Order: sequence, then structure tokens, then C-alpha cells
Amino acid sequence: MAFCYLVRSKSSINISTSLLPLALASCRTIPASFFSSRCRALPFAPPQQSPPVPKKVPFTVSVHGNTLQDPYHWMSNTEDPDFIEYLNQENSYAEAFMADANKLQSKLSSEMRSRIPAKISTPPERWGPWLYYQYIPEGKENPVLCRRLATKKTGWLQTFLQYATPRSKHEEILLDWNELAEEYGYVHVGTCRVSPDHNYLAYTIDISGGERFMLQVKDLRSGHIDPKMAVDGVVSLAWAQDGRSLFYTLSDDNQRPYRVICRKLGCDNVNDLPIFAESDSSFCVDITSTKDGKFITVYVINAANPIDGLRRICKRASGVQYFVEHHYGFFYILTNSPMPDCKWSGEDYYLVTCQVEDTESAKWQNIIMPGKDLSLRDMDIFNGHLVLSLNKKGLPLLCSLNLPVQFDCQHHMEIEDLKPWYFPLPPNACSVISGSNHDFMTTVYRAVLSSPVMPDVIVDYDMSRHRYSIVHQEEVNGVSVGQSYISTFEINEDKIHEAQDDKECVPNSNSQIWKDFSHAYCCQREEVISHDGVRIPMTIVYSRESWQKGQSPGILQGYGAYGEVMDMSWCPNRLSLLDRGWLLAFADVRGGGGSDSSWHKSGSGLNKYKSIDDFVSCGNYLVNEGYVNRYQLGAIGWSAGCLLVGAALNKHPDLFCAAILKVPFLDVCNTLLNPSLPLTILDYEEFGNPQIQSHFDSIFSYSPYDNIRQGSCYPPVLVTAALNDSRVGVWEGAKWVAKVRDSTCSNCSCTVIMKTSMIGGHFGEGGRYGQCDETAYDYAFLMKALGMLND
Repeated sequence: MAFCYLVRSKSSINISTSLLPLALASCRTIPASFFSSRCRALPFAPPQQSPPVPKKVPFTVSVHGNTLQDPYHWMSNTEDPDFIEYLNQENSYAEAFMADANKLQSKLSSEMRSRIPAKISTPPERWGPWLYYQYIPEGKENPVLCRRLATKKTGWLQTFLQYATPRSKHEEILLDWNELAEEYGYVHVGTCRVSPDHNYLAYTIDISGGERFMLQVKDLRSGHIDPKMAVDGVVSLAWAQDGRSLFYTLSDDNQRPYRVICRKLGCDNVNDLPIFAESDSSFCVDITSTKDGKFITVYVINAANPIDGLRRICKRASGVQYFVEHHYGFFYILTNSPMPDCKWSGEDYYLVTCQVEDTESAKWQNIIMPGKDLSLRDMDIFNGHLVLSLNKKGLPLLCSLNLPVQFDCQHHMEIEDLKPWYFPLPPNACSVISGSNHDFMTTVYRAVLSSPVMPDVIVDYDMSRHRYSIVHQEEVNGVSVGQSYISTFEINEDKIHEAQDDKECVPNSNSQIWKDFSHAYCCQREEVISHDGVRIPMTIVYSRESWQKGQSPGILQGYGAYGEVMDMSWCPNRLSLLDRGWLLAFADVRGGGGSDSSWHKSGSGLNKYKSIDDFVSCGNYLVNEGYVNRYQLGAIGWSAGCLLVGAALNKHPDLFCAAILKVPFLDVCNTLLNPSLPLTILDYEEFGNPQIQSHFDSIFSYSPYDNIRQGSCYPPVLVTAALNDSRVGVWEGAKWVAKVRDSTCSNCSCTVIMKTSMIGGHFGEGGRYGQCDETAYDYAFLMKALGMLND
């Protein structure tokens, strides 16, 4: 059983390291040319302490006739004592820089913590005879996974009562993140799978932050963890039907999952059965089981006879994907494979069914196309229903179709031909996430609905009765909310609108309401015209009371990579900015997840520059339209999203007055030139392969590290990183900071600081309270950078 966790489990540990001394000059001589005549006046006093000056080591690399000098290349050796010392000195400088913001940081953290309920729990979800759920104990950071036997009664009222009833003595604790954190100091739980017979829990843990996960298998009847099942480097898991055979994928030294292994539980001798190995380093291997448990998909494995070997669904082709489910002798395949004798872009997905015995794509006939202005994003399958995740003009939708589907084999069908039931959604739902929905036999689909102004709502949709039940909504302490009903929606050719016939879908109770903050905070969607005339969606959030047109500070966030949709779900920590008059904007630039997959392709590879220009256009829009004060616009990026911010700072250093770069991907060219680094080869599809001349020219033209402007004034920047980050090396942020200080206006570059976690990984450290502290630090930096320490 797959679970969606409340928070990642992380904790702190103390590391004692023997360091060699690093002789650094206490000051440096700056050429006069590096002082800019346009140097911006700082709204705060810089610290008395001088920023660290790392050593330079000559390093040259030649690519396509270009000679690149990189004196900070040595930082990529994270075991170099000089580098560790440098990071510690940067941490000390950041501490000195932020000393006058400590009071504000503490105030912000207290605000954020006060909004968190003492107890947090998820509604139970039934699977077989059990109810599975999670809760965070009072005063603890991290969640606990539990279960208890369900009653025979079903229905929304019984679900509510089971959720509201205090946990009983019959509760079984399956996994406690807090205990793991105490044992290991740091822990990140990757994957959890309960066996089909509910007797075993297989899970993976990372105890270093480097995302090298260890497999553990726990016997839920005895509570015993089988030491023979411990395997290092495991990524994904799937159980066979017998509940004793466990499939898992192993990763290579570059963290690429490439092998599938089957291991039998309970055997005296460990007997690993190799199932599949992928020799092409540009491909990963993933495994999962179909909803009914009949098949395991890597190619296809019969879960009732797992040693019977693999069967391929379709021939592999570059850029083509297949997602497979099974329903009573038929495979349902979501794919973007080109269709013979049919004009199909190959950029979006369609749905096909075929008999298990006949999967050749040339014989596919039962095809469901998405329809006008609709794109297919995902599917889920149940005994009597097929659920489709859709997108219409950038807005999420969910619908269900009755199974089995009655096909017209002579023609391709569209979703509308099958009389779908569109699930009612709130009008401002920016985020719709599926629950675990593990029970194949149920008629109820669970989803989590959220938006920047609506705390997460867990809704059960009864697909047989066309009814919904609001099971739970996230609590927020100390803030008044409004109340509304979920509206009923239907699709027409032009837009999504509220249905006039209330009988089409009704809640299970007149008291079924959802709560939001739309009376206090405005959440609106704008379209920004980019440099080439393309309309870029941007979501804007601000306080109706505190925001002032043309005078308020603001933050622009973006990501724009891997086709990922920006996270615009509810986050109560943001209220600390909104209540102070700040405006928050989320730019859905090209390269991210848009209304169809062409949005991703138009901002990746040789088109990556478009996502950067989109981000700049969104920043200019906020200023020019008076949404923010021209001199108080900040920017935030995470991971690959920092490429947007870093490149924008190089092209338009005056646009943003402050920036935060979290675990930043900045040294793009050098990283992609090193195929020995984790994930580099896989990133060629997203950014290009610099070994190819045209790709190199494109990457080098926007790489933030390679395009820092000599002598320019850069705004205050906070860079956060983690020593054990295996996705984005800690050296990327460190090199960028060192080069900015070395190349740009010294008066301004002293406001660039770097804070490194010496124990964590890419996803940070700390549970629910630790996340408050981290966010408070970020916000305090922004307020200091904009001269708002007293707010």
C-alpha cells in the first residue's frame, strides 16, 4: 500500500570532524573597476565581519574549441578539508549577517508554530479489513503510521465516526518516524508498501541525506524486522500476490535504478532472483503493481507466478511512455505513442485498452482520446470505475467512467462520448492530489484539494452514487475562515462553469462544507505576455486588507523544469507575509507542467531560454501593473527553479531587490559536462548534452555560474544548501557565491550569504516545527534585505 506522508522525517545530529586549517586573508584588495557607479543604497548596515575568501586553484577545461577557466572547481571534492572549513566560515558569516534579524526570525517562527494544531492526523482509509492512517503525536516533529481493524459498517458517516473516535487499544503502530529519527539522528523514509495479505511492511530509509535508501521489511504480526532483508540502494518496491515475494529496484553508483530483483521472505538462505537489468545509462527502471494486484509492471510480470519471466507491452521508443493498469483480462494503457494512420502529435496522452494476450500496438483499436482543450495526465482503476486526471487550460479536473467501457471499435472515442462524471471541485482549487486509493473493490475515490487560500480538504467521491463527502480539512489555529459549499462543475467547449442542476451531485449532508480564506485573501490568475507573445499563467495571492497597490513588497516564485506543476497548495506559513502586506506570485513558465506536454517541451532543451524569459516577463508584469513596489520585488527558486532566478539576476540585476536560492542548480554547464555525477546523463533529456556543440552553446548562454556580470551590482541573495545533497551538489551554490563575490560590486556582493546544512540532503531537515524555523529564517532575510526589520 502506498501512502502520502504528512511530512518527511528528519532530525539533527552532531558531527565531529577533524579539519585542517585554511589560511584565508582577512581582507582583500578590490580593483576600482569593480565599484559600480550605480551601486544601490543598502537599507541596512552590512556586518562588520568580512565575507570569507576561498582559495583559487587553476583549472581549465576545453569544450568545442572553448577554453573555460574554473578556479573554484576544487570545491566539487566535498571531502576536501579546505572545503568543509570554507562552508563553516560561510555559515559563520551568514550568522553574523543575520544577527540583527534574530528577533524578527524568532517572532515569525512563533507565529508559524502557533498556527499548527497540537495534534495532526489523517482520516483512516480502508483497505481490506484494516483502516490505515497517520498522526503526529503532540509535541513531536514527525508522523506515525498506524492501523486498526475496521467495523463492518461502511459509508461516509461511519468513516467520519471512525476518524473522530479516539484511537483505541487495538491500534497497531506500523512505523514511527520519530523513533527512527532518534535512532539514526537523520532519517528520510522513501517508499512504504504493505503486503497484499497485510502481514508485512516493506519500506526504505535514508539516514545520511544522500538519498541512498536501505530496504527494511517488518513482520507486522510480531513487530520483528528481518535483518536478512536489509538491502542498500533500493528505490522502488512491489509485492507479488503471495505476500512473500518482494520485487525491488537497485540503483547504480550514479543513483540510477537499473536492476529488478525478486527476494522471497522467510527463506533460511537469501536467494535473490534477478529479473531485469537496464544497460542503457540514459534510462531508469521503475516497478509497481497494478491496482488489482494481478500484474507487476516493469515490462509485465504475472504477480501470481513471479518467476515466470517478463513480457513486453510495447517496444521502447525515445520520448514514448506507457502507464499500465489491468481490469478483468484487459490492459488499460495511458500513452503518448504515435498512432499509425492517425494524425497525433505524440506530445499528449491518450488511453487504449487491449486484451492481456494481445498487446501489439499495431492492433490497438479501443482508443479514448482526451477531447477538445483537454489533456490526460493520469489514471486510476477500480472494480467498477476508471478515474481520469485531466487538465483544461491549466486547471485540474477529475472524472470517472463506468467499467467496463463499451467501445465503438470502428472509431476513436472521446471522453465525452463515455458520459463521464466530473468530480465537484472548489472554484479556486489549484492543487488536486490523489489519495492512496489502494482498495480495488471500493466505489469511493479519495482526493486532497487545496489552493493558496484554502487549507487541504480531503474529499471522498462516491462514483456509483455521484455524491461527495468532505472527510476532513486541515485545521489552522488563530485564523478566522469563511465557509462555502463545493460547487458542481461540468465541462463545455469553452470553460468550466457551475452546473445549474443541483441534483447532478449533492453532498452527503447539508453540513458538508469546506472552509477557505477567500474573504480575507485574494487568489487570482493572470496571463502575462512573454517576449515572444506567448501567454504565461501566473497565480497571484495577497491580503485584501493589507496589500496596497504599487506599494507592497512581493515575491515571485518559479520552477519551469521536468514538466512539473508548481506546488500552489495551502501553506499556513505564508500568512506571515500576506498579513504584512506582501504579495506572492507563482509563475507557470514554460518547461513546467502546463495544459499539455507541449508546455514542457517548449521550455526544455534548446528552448530552455524561454522559461527564463517567461520568468523575467512575469517579474516585469508585477512591477509595471502596480502589483508590487518597483523597489521591493524578491524572487525564490528551489533546485532547478534556481536556474530561472540565477539567470534572471544575470540578465536583469536591477529587476529583483532580493533573492533566495534553495539547494540551487546554478553550475549547469560544468555539471552536465561531468557524466559521473548522479543524474547527469538523465538530465540530458531535460537540458541537453553539452558534448553536442549546439547544446553546449545553448546551455552556456544561460548557465547562471558562467554568466555572472563583471562589476555589476547584485541584490542581497540567500543561498541554502546541504552537504550530503546528491541531486544538486553543495558546491554549485558555494562556487556561485564565491564567483559573485569575486566578480561583482564588492559593496553589494557582501550581502550575498550562504547557509549550509552539514547533515541534511536535498529536501532539508526538520519536521513540522523545523520547517517553521527554516521558513522564518528565509522570510527574515527577505525583510532585512528590503529594509523591513521592524515589521
